[in-house]
Amino acid sequence: MDPEPAPSSKARAVLALGVVALLTGALVGGVIPATVALLLARQVERQAYAAGGYLTGSAFVRRGRRLAWAGIILALASLVVAMIAGLLHFAGSPGGQDFNSTTD
Repeated sequence: MDPEPAPSSKARAVLALGVVALLTGALVGGVIPATVALLLARQVERQAYAAGGYLTGSAFVRRGRRLAWAGIILALASLVVAMIAGLLHFAGSPGGQDFNSTTD
């Protein structure tokens, strides 16, 4: 009289948040859905363990977690590129005040 395995609705949410994180990761906005996806993935794994194998959706959780990490990596990469571009722009601009050649 075992219960039927039931799909986890949170597992699909983890996958959806992972996709959103990947799509918006380059715009740095993907960090928020990625963080929520990773936190939700922990909850799903705890619930699946407590359910004794009768809660399905581990493939969605794995894919969602990978996509969330990819979104975080994209956000970090875009921040690094923006910092390098800013430093190069700052280094290329003349520093200090430019005096006339006759000024001592």
